[in-house]
Amino acid sequence: MDTVENVVIVGAGAAGLTAAIYTARANLVPLVIEGMQPGGQLTTTSDVENYPGFPDGVDGTMLMADMRAQAERFGTKYQFGEVVEADVSKAPFSLTLTDGEVIKTKTLIIATGATAKYLGLPSEEAFLGKGVSACATCDGAFYRDMPVVVVGGGDTACEEAIFLTRFASKVTMVHRRDEFRASKIMAERAMNHEKIEIAWNSVVEEVLGDDSGVTGVRIRNTQREEVFEVECKGYFSAIGHKPNTEVFANTLETDEVGYLVADGVKTSIPGVYAAGDVADRIYRQAVTAAGTGCAAALEAERYLENQEHAD
Repeated sequence: MDTVENVVIVGAGAAGLTAAIYTARANLVPLVIEGMQPGGQLTTTSDVENYPGFPDGVDGTMLMADMRAQAERFGTKYQFGEVVEADVSKAPFSLTLTDGEVIKTKTLIIATGATAKYLGLPSEEAFLGKGVSACATCDGAFYRDMPVVVVGGGDTACEEAIFLTRFASKVTMVHRRDEFRASKIMAERAMNHEKIEIAWNSVVEEVLGDDSGVTGVRIRNTQREEVFEVECKGYFSAIGHKPNTEVFANTLETDEVGYLVADGVKTSIPGVYAAGDVADRIYRQAVTAAGTGCAAALEAERYLENQEHAD
């Protein structure tokens, strides 16, 4: 007879590992499927200063390694692999991995996260975590009295730019059009801010830097075909996030961008839960992801208890 897991958690970021800690402590022996980026987005952040309990900050990779060890201590099992197919139409739910293995489970917690979009420049990747970021809330305070660049022209870009003015000496926004796509109020706030300069009709050609990290960006004005450089210590991509939901999009309800739609952490299917950035297009913080991981674990535990009594 096939083994049926009590809880399978897809994703090993702050949400997934918190769900693992809680379900493991409830003796449910959860199985965590770790994808291509175990530890999630936090592993791209060298210093995390806003996670409670670390007055001196903590290295993102170390924080996730500690969370993983904590979950393991209580009996969490780990398996490396990518889910390529998911059938949640009936319980037990089944997940197919890249190597063809099929895993069956009574409950499923989806914590696959969201991936920040970048322009795709090799230089962005080279300086990721060394001045290149996609989260002003996470990293803005590192750039006190330093110039920064924000790429994008939507609400997110305007919000990030305005937030960064609290710390940065100057914020240069680079936008490929001649007007913002942001809501009128956000666009006006950005355009009227004394610390914000806007490079309209412009694209970033290269992120410049050395051993110390980012030192500037090379920008091309697409109208005048002029190339110029702007000095900066921080480069923030604010062109959106892509939730990692492709494999579940056909069977679970998603919004127009692809985020899972959940009531709290409950998806449209009983026994299937969404935790962390995969269902959060607003906050996208490690601590909120951990909170929803905890909620999903408690819901899964409650669901299994009810199923037991029903049987």
